Amino acid sequence: MLSIIAAIDRHRGIGYQNKLLFWLPNDLKRFKALTTGHTILMGRRTFESLPKGALPNRRNLVLSSNPALEFPGAERYSSLNEALTHCAPEEQVYIIGGASLYQQAIPLADELCLTEIEAEATQVDTYFPEIDPNVWVEKERVPQPKDEKHPYEYAFVTYQRR
Repeated sequence: MLSIIAAIDRHRGIGYQNKLLFWLPNDLKRFKALTTGHTILMGRRTFESLPKGALPNRRNLVLSSNPALEFPGAERYSSLNEALTHCAPEEQVYIIGGASLYQQAIPLADELCLTEIEAEATQVDTYFPEIDPNVWVEKERVPQPKDEKHPYEYAFVTYQRR
């Protein structure tokens, strides 16, 4: 199963200068709950943005065309197809970013696990691909209220390929 996981703003913004647009503790908890014990696949810049490197209790796969680069705690592959051929058919793989990897993976993905934030980031330089309603159907939406740790309303939304 190939899943894509991301937090997006109203205009599908996902990042600015290789950083997340919003700090939502419950989104981070959901990310951890969904991905722990599974495989996460990311681009080089996403790996470099992780504060402590490879994420624990997950198989970390990183895409980089530079064979000289090493990613401690992670396996390096030169392409999405190469990485996926090194995954077992029953392996749950989560694509965790960035934008170019999302663009490559969305035609192959079985589901999208999105946090849709009811806000517009002031500075955005990276966007999530278009979610085509002819391809994707909303399977679940769990609205979340704003509170002292979450300045915006948001929803955990799962889309499934039609």
